[in-house]
Amino acid sequence: MNLPTHATIIEVGARDGLQNEKQLVPTADKIAFIHKLKASGLVEMELTSFVSPKWVPQMSDAATVIEQCTDQLRNFVLVPNEKGVERLRATACKNAAFFVGVSNTFNQKNINATTEESLQKIGPLIEGLKADGYFVRACISTSFYCPYEGKIEPRAVLALCERFVALGADELSIADTIGMANPFEVYELFTLLKENLPPSVLLTAHFHDTRGMALANITASLQAGISRFDTSAGGLGGCPFAPGATGNVATEDVVYMLHAMGIDTGISLPKLLEAVAYIEPFVTHGIASRQFLLAQNKHVSVPKP
Repeated sequence: MNLPTHATIIEVGARDGLQNEKQLVPTADKIAFIHKLKASGLVEMELTSFVSPKWVPQMSDAATVIEQCTDQLRNFVLVPNEKGVERLRATACKNAAFFVGVSNTFNQKNINATTEESLQKIGPLIEGLKADGYFVRACISTSFYCPYEGKIEPRAVLALCERFVALGADELSIADTIGMANPFEVYELFTLLKENLPPSVLLTAHFHDTRGMALANITASLQAGISRFDTSAGGLGGCPFAPGATGNVATEDVVYMLHAMGIDTGISLPKLLEAVAYIEPFVTHGIASRQFLLAQNKHVSVPKP
C-alpha cells in the first residue's frame, strides 16, 4: 500500500462531540478538556460554534471558550450564518468552519434551507472572510448517504466541493454523516475528488462509526491519498439532525491504528487518554472506544477453552 508517513488529526470532540449532550458541561471543564487535548499534541481542533443557544444550548458559552483556548494553533469555530460570522470577527480566532449538506432534504431539516439557498447565503460571507485573511473550512455533510434521500452520487459531492473551491475555501471536510459508507465507496469518492480538485485545497475525511466501519474507511481514505481526518476524543458526538447517527470515530482508536501502521501523528496516546478520562464524568453517552476501555481495564476477557 502507498501510505503517507504522517497524518493530521483534526479533533472535533469539544464541538461536534459535545453538541449533542443534553447535560450541560461546565464551561471551565470544557476549557480544561480542550487544554488537555492540546497537551497530547493535537494542533488542529474545532473549539466551539456560534449557533443559536436556543437550539444548541451546549454552545452558549462559545465566546468564553474561544477567549480561553485560542492560540497559535489552528482553532476552528463553526459559523452557520451572518450573525455567527459577526461574532467570530469579534474574537481573536481566524479560522472559520461552515457546513452544507449535499442532500437538500437534510439541509432543509438542519438549517431550513436548500443546498443552493445555503450557498447563496454563505458565499459572500466566505469571500469576505478570505479577503480579511481568515482560513475557511467547508464541512460537506451527507457526502455518502442521507437519512432521507439514501445514497448520494459522487458527482453531486464533487459539484458542491467545486462551488466551495470557487468561493475560496481552504479545506473541504467530506463527511459520512450517518456512518453508512463502505471502504469501496470511500476510495471511489476520494479518488474522484483528488483527480478533479486543485491540490492546494486540503481534503479531510470525517467518519461516524455507526456501523463499525470508520477505521476501515480511514484505511481506504489513506489508500486514496487522504492524510487528514476529523476524529472525536472518546468517540463522542453525532449530528442531532441525523436520525440514527452515532458518535464520531474515536481519536484514540484512530491514533493507535495509524501508529501501528507506521504513520506518525505527533500525538501522545497516553495524554490523549487522560483527556478522555477527564471528560467522561460529564457526558451521558458513555465512552465506548476500544483504546479507552482497554486502558481502563473494562474490556471483556475471553475465557480459555
